[in-house]
Amino acid sequence: MNLTRQEQEMLDGRKGKATRKAMELLVRYADALGAERFVDTRNVAGVPGSANPFLQNYYKDKGADGLDAIFSYFDLDSDELIEVPPALVPTYHLQGGADPSAWQTIGVKVEVFRNYQEREAFAASHDVGILKTCTPYLAGNVPARGEHLAWMESSAVIYANSVLGARTNTEGRESTSAAMLTGKIPDWGLHQTEHRYGSHRIDVDVAIDSVMDWGMLGYYVGDVVQERIPVVVGTRSQPEIVRLKHFGAAASSSGGVEMYHIVGVTPEAPTLEAAAGGHDRRDRARTEHARARDAAAVGAAAAGAGLDLLRRVPVPRPAVLVDVPFADGPPRRRAHPRAGARAVRRARLRRTTRHAHGAGTRGAGDGAVRRQDIGAGRGAVPGVQRVAGLQQAPADAQAHQADAQEGDAWARCGGHKRS
Repeated sequence: MNLTRQEQEMLDGRKGKATRKAMELLVRYADALGAERFVDTRNVAGVPGSANPFLQNYYKDKGADGLDAIFSYFDLDSDELIEVPPALVPTYHLQGGADPSAWQTIGVKVEVFRNYQEREAFAASHDVGILKTCTPYLAGNVPARGEHLAWMESSAVIYANSVLGARTNTEGRESTSAAMLTGKIPDWGLHQTEHRYGSHRIDVDVAIDSVMDWGMLGYYVGDVVQERIPVVVGTRSQPEIVRLKHFGAAASSSGGVEMYHIVGVTPEAPTLEAAAGGHDRRDRARTEHARARDAAAVGAAAAGAGLDLLRRVPVPRPAVLVDVPFADGPPRRRAHPRAGARAVRRARLRRTTRHAHGAGTRGAGDGAVRRQDIGAGRGAVPGVQRVAGLQQAPADAQAHQADAQEGDAWARCGGHKRS
């Protein structure tokens, strides 16, 4: 890492212990990503200090002298309790644990609701703005074009990059909490201009009008390009904020899209050439799919017949499209969109597995809580499930695989929103 003098002072502990822990985490994170430097950010959106009932119960006896165990151990991966200073840069807390006015209606217990209130009060006491939404740009946090952010939430990230022209990767809880105390985030991925150019050209040959049309188009495009950057050409209408939001949220759900271009609409795509970084190809392979109106009819029929039918129908394809990978584009150092959070966890695993936690040590208890999701998703071993950080073979591997396949089919039909 090429650290500035200010960053080195943070890492050396001259700005306080909490800042040192935050910078240590960010250095491990940047090393796992292969980043060589940091960029400054003054716009952080995450969930600092938040906790569901399980985490609240797990850490309830680990705090002392007013020091917060959840932020110390879970957010900053610290091996000791530390005093958390106020946020150094503007920071915002996204979704809350329960609706503030209708929590009883949705069945939240009073003690659980009070715990959520306590965690939000902790964040607010450290100069964190409480937004209670996953769309911060609709609640007053509208970043400028070119501004470097540290944002969580896949649908917010894709909107910020694509529609607003700001720059952020899909960050996780740990990196945003560390950025809150340092104002730093690794210079990697979509912070760099060369990694913001389109990778696939999508020609739309039918009218895309309604909000549902735009959502279906986004769902298809995300499925086609996965973690890459699509350039959409040929839309006949000018989409407004709701349609762009639906398009992006769908694309980040069916794939892992963190940025898209719509030629003539989004700020970094005044032309196809600009969106593609000057790279295009003339020979194009056409992929035909059902038209939007037919797909809409299939979706409506399935919805009317109930979820069982919806499980069995194929995924609606929204338009006649051309899927064109650009030929001679710049080399891309694009990892999976969830690479940020994964990199932090990989960096954790490289550390020693036992750290002092007061009088105790990190063993099956803490390690299980903090690592239980490692191995889930695409990197998981087929036929093996992860429980509390341990691999356990299911009693009936074939049945387990069948259930997983059915779940994948359900996810492809729109039953699952990755966030």
